[in-house]
Amino acid sequence: MKLSDLKTPALVLDRARLERNVAAMSRRMKAHGVDLRPHMKTAKSAEVARLATAGHSGGITVSTLAEAAYFVRNGFRDITYAVGIVPAKLDAVAALQNEGARITVMTDNVPVARALAEESSAFDAPLRVLIEVDSGLGRGGVAPEDPALVEIARALAAGPNVEPVGVLTHAGHAYACSSVAGIEAVAEAERTAAVAAAGRLRDAGHRCPVVSVGSTPTALFGRSFEGVTEARPGVYVFFDLFQAGLGCCTADDIAISVLASVIGHRPGHGRLLIDAGSLALSQDRSTQSQPEDAGYGLVFDVSGRRRIADLRVARVNQEHGFVEAAGGAVPFDELPIGARVRVMPNHACMTAAAYDRYDVVDGGDEVVAVWDRVNRW
Repeated sequence: MKLSDLKTPALVLDRARLERNVAAMSRRMKAHGVDLRPHMKTAKSAEVARLATAGHSGGITVSTLAEAAYFVRNGFRDITYAVGIVPAKLDAVAALQNEGARITVMTDNVPVARALAEESSAFDAPLRVLIEVDSGLGRGGVAPEDPALVEIARALAAGPNVEPVGVLTHAGHAYACSSVAGIEAVAEAERTAAVAAAGRLRDAGHRCPVVSVGSTPTALFGRSFEGVTEARPGVYVFFDLFQAGLGCCTADDIAISVLASVIGHRPGHGRLLIDAGSLALSQDRSTQSQPEDAGYGLVFDVSGRRRIADLRVARVNQEHGFVEAAGGAVPFDELPIGARVRVMPNHACMTAAAYDRYDVVDGGDEVVAVWDRVNRW
């Protein structure tokens, strides 16, 4: 089957670019002596996870328990659920552990820690828990110096079947940086916060074998990982236009794109229409603050290697994409009705979420595989 045989819109994955991306991150983490525990919330695919974990411990990170169940079914046994746990979800965690998985959960809350300790007696294997540390993002976590850090560890350790295993932080505010120097500073703040928190726990008599950090920008630009045991970047497997704007990659590294068909010409308005709108591309506008505003995605030829003029998806309705030229004329002759294009996404995670499969190519226009992915919660 070729790309021309697919119904559009379709999510296309370039395996050669994917393999190049995961190999580069693997080399970087190995050079720093850090285990790679890739965050699979972007790809949500067992095939991608197998590539991304090669040469490392095999552990992965997930953002939903549906992802965790999917990866357990596909043979992954060491999984960190990196969203604050609530006691109501412990039955699902216990069920996965009963299938032979080792699920690690996290909390930043003393009452929840006490509840985990109380309910741990129902687990056949110890409930592994990380304490979330806030390294500047402000979303979740306790500050390294907060007395609650040690109080959480103490509450967990009081449980009959709980294993506090360390600290976890996420420097998502790196995405707000406008320079590599800024990302480097955030990466160092992420590292020092996690290491300081781990030191406080050890000084208080608690084991802290896991010191976990992670975001794609800080993993790529962090200068030191001293004291860190693992990193959890995620979007690097695919990259996207926002990552390119940060300097994390180039357009040639972006591994996923949306295959779309030209469905209309509006010469009087200087635009053409494609059958990929907000549901197919997402409504993410993250690049609007960057030097090149990519609209809702940049338009490439069907090979995914040549950008057509300076076309971008300037506007979206639910099933329509409005393609315009940023500074020139739309080449209508090159793109007749029915022509295929590839749209590079602003935000790979949000775009991929609309699809249940990847149509995989290997640098050409032949579909060499179809890989599934898990959605919902």
